[in-house]
Amino acid sequence: MIVTRRAWHVVERNGLAYRRMWYVFAAGFVEPILYLLSIGLGVGALVGKLPGPGGRLVPYDAFVAPGMMAVAAMNGSVLDTTFNFFVKFKYLGTYDTMLATPVGVGDLAWGEVAWGLLRGAIYAGAFLLTMVVLGLVDSWWAVLAVPAALLIGFAFAGVGLASTTFMRSFVDFDYVNLALIPMFLFSATFFPLARYPSAVQAVVRCTPLYQGVALIRALTLGAVGWGLLWHVGYLLALGLAGVRVASRRLRPLLQP
Repeated sequence: MIVTRRAWHVVERNGLAYRRMWYVFAAGFVEPILYLLSIGLGVGALVGKLPGPGGRLVPYDAFVAPGMMAVAAMNGSVLDTTFNFFVKFKYLGTYDTMLATPVGVGDLAWGEVAWGLLRGAIYAGAFLLTMVVLGLVDSWWAVLAVPAALLIGFAFAGVGLASTTFMRSFVDFDYVNLALIPMFLFSATFFPLARYPSAVQAVVRCTPLYQGVALIRALTLGAVGWGLLWHVGYLLALGLAGVRVASRRLRPLLQP
């Protein structure tokens, strides 16, 4: 991914805007950690161990934690490239002002994706530190979990931005929740994929969150192999496709 200097000005603008809303930014750290503490540590005492990557039994909290890290990266990216982007696009006229400068439509798209990716990576990095403190990291391969979170953020930021260009009102955001909530619940986040029926497994394997969960779980538990490159390629291709669609749609919308 190549982000131009002009696109970085979009990232800079978003960072400056959040100076007065730091509590909104900080709230993204809290939700996945609460899930980890309540479900991973609380319910985990009742569940016991589950088969992780490669079939090795791992404690339930160590199984859930990588899934929550992937969710943190997803949520951080999706929020800015869907709801926040829609408000700036439809109501605030933010992009009309930006386009009066040398910043172009492509720069806007890449800048918003880079900001969403950066936000998701910050959330994921903080979550990884929490996992280390709680003793939920079993391998030095976990240092690659943050770059993996960047890929998750890139995939969801690209798709989120492209999807938002088709939205007509806030009612359409119900479709975003309709997509995110089932992914959050069923993407092997809380239970192994083998627990689901075969038909459900096939659907889950096609979702981007499952790809991210599987990638981060393998890294934090040390189950590294060439098969992980499939997850990397999937997330990278999805992000690139999303940005391409978003850029093409934004040109006639912003510069009719």
